[in-house]
Amino acid sequence: MGHLDDKKYAQAIAGCTKCDAKAFEVNTYVERELVVMLASPNQDGRWTHDHAKLIDGTYRVRCIACSDDAYASNDCPRCHRSNGLADALGQTSRLTAPQRCPTCKGTELTVRAAVPARVRTGDRPTAPTPIATYGDPGFHIAGISCEGCDWVAAPDGCALCGGPASQRT
Repeated sequence: MGHLDDKKYAQAIAGCTKCDAKAFEVNTYVERELVVMLASPNQDGRWTHDHAKLIDGTYRVRCIACSDDAYASNDCPRCHRSNGLADALGQTSRLTAPQRCPTCKGTELTVRAAVPARVRTGDRPTAPTPIATYGDPGFHIAGISCEGCDWVAAPDGCALCGGPASQRT
């Protein structure tokens, strides 16, 4: 469970305490899945999170009108390591996709990643907009799999900040 639950998240986006606006920009880590061929993405991928995961990965809720933070945390959104957010946003993935599957030598692999994204709330909530893309700092591969032979790989420790392995899913 993240620092925010449904109730705290709903309170954060209910209305700005400074200006009473009801539109917010939410910065969060959410899951994205994409296919890579020879370690290069051959598509943009797709979001694979649900509303609970969007809330769970939230590290900032900011009023669009006055820029006041309704919620902010510097802890890693995944493992909650103190001040781990800076590492999560500033470093590249600790796990990289190989050019070929090490077991069957297939060239196509599925990458599951934790991606920083922005979502706007208010009258017309928006779909997430990625802040980082494959290979950028902040984009963290959480798992790689080969459908051809069931090979899988996962990073040691927290996929986002490199802290101790998280007990969370």
